[in-house]
Order: sequence, then C-alpha cells, then structure tokens
Amino acid sequence: MDLKEQYKKIFQYCYFRIPNSETAEDLTQETFLRFLEHPEYQENGCELQYLYTIARNLCIDEYRKTFPEELSEELPDESDLETELTDSLTLRSIMEALPEEEREIIMLRYINKISVADISKIYHISWFAMNRRIKKILVKMRHEFEKEGLECAENSDEH
Repeated sequence: MDLKEQYKKIFQYCYFRIPNSETAEDLTQETFLRFLEHPEYQENGCELQYLYTIARNLCIDEYRKTFPEELSEELPDESDLETELTDSLTLRSIMEALPEEEREIIMLRYINKISVADISKIYHISWFAMNRRIKKILVKMRHEFEKEGLECAENSDEH
C-alpha cells in the first residue's frame, strides 16, 4: 500500500466530511498516527479498512464538536477531482440531498477510487450487496440529473 497516495485520499475523504482544509489535514494526520501506532493494523491485509474506519470515526467526533454553521466553505488550493466535482452546483445539491452514508459510498468509490471490495469490507457487507447499493445510488442520482434537465454520462466503470 502506497501511504503517500492513501494520505491524499484520506485527506479528500476527511475534507468531504468536514469541509475545512486545516481540520481535514489535522484529522488526516491523526488517522495516520493512530494507524502507524498499531502495527497489527498493517499485518492482516485490511489496511484500507482500518484507515477509513479511523478517519470516519475521527470525522464523526469532529462533526459532533463543530456546528455546521461554523464550517468553512474554503476549498483547498489543489485543483483535484473533488474540487471539480463540488464546483458543479447541480452535483453538489444532488450529493447533499443523498443520505450521509450514500454520499460517503459514492465519494469513496468515485472520488477516492476505492474498490467495491474494499468498500464492502468497510461497511461489513458482501461485495454483491455493495455493488447493488452503488448501482441503486447512481440510478437515483441519474434521475435527479434528468429532473434538472441535464444529461448524465454513462459510467463505463467496472464495479
């Protein structure tokens, strides 16, 4: 596992959950500190699952401490896929309308490019159930795009 690559992805994940770049950076660092403090996390082949579980729990704790009104709308300086996606007002509103868990699944799959197998491990469900769930969310999002009068490109991504 390439820790540098995963660091950027965990930062994107944290920033998506807590849209403040400084807080997201702190949460990312804390995630890796906790991960590296426990060698057993790195020995059983579930590194991604542990990283995202730690990050998720830290984000939940941070969110509980911070009121949504106090969160900054500042975007990171980097022009990455997440920034491009969130710049689309329609996509942003559709994503915000999704339940939190569905938003998180879509973000993990298409922004952080985590495999369906790894996402299914994070959520403790079968690959088949997660794949069906992702397809159902995408159909819901496609329907919302069409309601807005926008065309939605077909996703050729293999799950």
